[in-house]
Amino acid sequence: MPTSFDLFGTLVAAERPGEPAAAVAEALAARDVRVPDDWMAAYRDPHGSVPDGAERPLPDHVATALESRGVDADPELIQHAILAAFDRPVAVRDGAREALDAAREHGRVAVLSNCSVPGLAERALDRADLSVETVVTSVGCGWRKPDPRAFEAVADALGAAPESLVHVGDDPTADGGIEAVGGRAILLDETPLAEIPAKLEGIPCR
Repeated sequence: MPTSFDLFGTLVAAERPGEPAAAVAEALAARDVRVPDDWMAAYRDPHGSVPDGAERPLPDHVATALESRGVDADPELIQHAILAAFDRPVAVRDGAREALDAAREHGRVAVLSNCSVPGLAERALDRADLSVETVVTSVGCGWRKPDPRAFEAVADALGAAPESLVHVGDDPTADGGIEAVGGRAILLDETPLAEIPAKLEGIPCR
């Protein structure tokens, strides 16, 4: 029985920048990228449309926002700046390690995270000293939960059928989307992390 876990708010608690646009601006300036005077407006402008359910990488958005103000910056520099802006302390949530260990007893385990910052989920797992064999992010697969293609991507990464997947998360809308592909959702508002091992034990394999 393959199992996927949401990351932020489920396995780890993470600090977030109070004002993301300002945090990105500070990180860009620290790398000698000229920040436009009206950066806050440029950052908040969508700069084009994104298909329903799709994820636009934040570095792409920031690069377009800069270009809209006549600033041409190296894409790799932008990516490093954004990762630095969002790379904050994380704490393992109570029961997370035990839930992961229990899931491993039933099959392969993955993280499936809505995250538009490349490398941030992996950095958070490393900071939290949580070892997960497979990590699928919306920025990596191109789709955000609850879009079915996000769950299909993590099932494919685990070598499993989507309908065999159990997904654990804290957001009924995003994480509950697993049910649209025939899988099973375990939501933390109904089943706390400490109860996940027993819950998994009681789920028949499909």
